[in-house]
Amino acid sequence: MDFLNSLQTVLVSPSTLIVIGFGLGALLIVLGAASALSGQDPVLRRISAQRKSGTTVADRALLRTLSKDPTGLMAALIPADHKVRSDVEKKLAIAGFSGAHAVRNYYLVRAVIGLLLPAALLGIISLWRIGTIHLPVRIEGILAGMTSLGTFQVACILVAAGFFGPAIWLRQRAEERRRAIEESFPNALDLVQISVEAGLGFDAAMVRVGNELELASPEISAEFLSAQREIQAGRSRDKALMDMATRTGVDEVAAFSNVVLQSMRYGTSISETLTTYAREMRRAREVRAQEKANRLPVQMSAVMASLMLPALLMLTLGPVVIRYVNYANGN
Repeated sequence: MDFLNSLQTVLVSPSTLIVIGFGLGALLIVLGAASALSGQDPVLRRISAQRKSGTTVADRALLRTLSKDPTGLMAALIPADHKVRSDVEKKLAIAGFSGAHAVRNYYLVRAVIGLLLPAALLGIISLWRIGTIHLPVRIEGILAGMTSLGTFQVACILVAAGFFGPAIWLRQRAEERRRAIEESFPNALDLVQISVEAGLGFDAAMVRVGNELELASPEISAEFLSAQREIQAGRSRDKALMDMATRTGVDEVAAFSNVVLQSMRYGTSISETLTTYAREMRRAREVRAQEKANRLPVQMSAVMASLMLPALLMLTLGPVVIRYVNYANGN
């Protein structure tokens, strides 16, 4: 009887009602995602079904539909402004997520995490109050001292962390991938130059270098192979190379694409063009290394000053303070 009374008290409590509301919201999001996924283009569905199981990562997401305005439940999650969606899509592409539904999945993940974290907290509190689960003593003390307002504040913090956490993670991942491409691109350019000088065409050289760098530099390998597969699928070389530069977010890749396109447009030698650009790339990399080396003394001086200054102050002012204390005590 006591258990039924406790259960009735918990069921009519505000926290339980909030949990039920969050659960219904999560259910609606899942149903909306399922309905959106079921609306895939039949042609693309058949192409995906006919793909072999051994397809590499670079082959995926090559044939995809254009980004459309969100409809239905997705319109409540995805921004309606095309410029905002384009910026998010660019960030996702730089981070390595260039699928057809990358923007939708990104906002869906943010909404789901933002709902699951507070729902999990409120569910744990409800189960602990009815005695179903037992928590460590310290955590139980914290929960026992939390008021309804405190629980609501913590739930709001978890909602904000779940919604903005993926955005912070995406920014860090995009920066790491951009830095990896920036560091590996000069070596990839040297390999392309050597391949072209050995007699391969530009497209064949890109494919060869992409395959060779699959383990050493998977990011630049995926970009090279993706650009060449787009060209083989019928897309113009100009758009394929410029899209590769946009996906990477690296200035050197954009300059490389412009140099190659201008060389092909005006009929100059690709080998000489790549040789000159590779020399400039090595020089720019050397300049960046020198800049980092020149910044080290300044960065180290701040650390050394913060560590040495307290010791110097103690050595210089310590005897004076001791004499003043002894004089004040009459010694």
